[in-house]
Amino acid sequence: MQSNHKLRCQKSILDSIGNTPLIRLNRISEMVGANVCAKYEGFNPGHSAKDRVAKYMVEKAEREGKLKPGATIIEATSGNTGFSLAMVSRIKGYKCILTVTSKASTEKIRLLRSMGAQVVICPANVEADDPRSYYSQALKLAKEVPNAYYVNQNFNFDNAEAHYTSTGPEIWEQTEGKVTHYVCCVGTGGTMSGTARFLKEQKPQVKIIGVDAYGSVLKKYWETGIFDKNEIYPYKIEGLGKNIIPGNVGFDLIDDFIKVHDRDSALRAREVAMYEGLMIGYSSGAAVQAVFKMKKQLKPDDCVVVLLPDHGVRYLGKVYSEEWMEEQGFVREKKPADYSSQLYRKYKVRYRRIYNKVNNYFKKYTS
Repeated sequence: MQSNHKLRCQKSILDSIGNTPLIRLNRISEMVGANVCAKYEGFNPGHSAKDRVAKYMVEKAEREGKLKPGATIIEATSGNTGFSLAMVSRIKGYKCILTVTSKASTEKIRLLRSMGAQVVICPANVEADDPRSYYSQALKLAKEVPNAYYVNQNFNFDNAEAHYTSTGPEIWEQTEGKVTHYVCCVGTGGTMSGTARFLKEQKPQVKIIGVDAYGSVLKKYWETGIFDKNEIYPYKIEGLGKNIIPGNVGFDLIDDFIKVHDRDSALRAREVAMYEGLMIGYSSGAAVQAVFKMKKQLKPDDCVVVLLPDHGVRYLGKVYSEEWMEEQGFVREKKPADYSSQLYRKYKVRYRRIYNKVNNYFKKYTS
């Protein structure tokens, strides 16, 4: 029996990508003294901003004839792009092979496999041109696998274009053009650059703040134009920073670059969950930590939009695990103050006051 009533039904899960909400972080705004709003990409169906990129790049490749029926999509990924590509591949009927680093969480790897993707785990702490790296392995597979399409998100400018055509316009509309700062983690550079380019075109005075990790080369390269291998060392945050210089990073768009630590970023993610009821990912915690590091630059009427790349559910075994946090040394036990230490502090303060009075007296009458 046919009904004349038209169903309000999406054709597929891919039609629900984008148009994520802008959410005011009330407690965080109070703490930094400015209006801080989160562009929360965890509301995408694949729980990350990479849904936008995966859909856009695949569909553009289809239109240009680069992606043929029955093809195998191949990509090197920190996890989120991989899941989004796996999801798109399932809907469109492609095979998917993903190379990831051993730094990727167990949850992320399980998610990739749940979508039918073949996952190749590569060592994290090797140079980009090492044959074992996840970049080299993806290139190798792209050459060996018949009818393969290598997405190459680091150097595929459709990555940034996806955000230029969606994320940027959404932020501009949602803030009614009042945005003063855009804070975004920089990895492949697409999310930062595409959005920043659109916002700068509408309002050149918008400050673009890139967020980098200690152990990454990006901030040093932005400052000096030098690729310094001495900047590279292991770090825990996923999806943030690089040991290469991606072509998608629009360094000329960035007004300031802030580096953040593993521990601070993890604690900020947990803090947002506790204060705002918003469960965010590890790199999202890094972005919020950057907002705190720029606190002295902000004014009460500023509108700071911080892009939170993904949902915290993928970090239950890491950031939201007490055991993992303790293993990393991120949870510091507070030593209980005993009576003697309290007494010491009391007399230390009292002694300092007396010392200052005496010292001021001698300065006054001996000068």
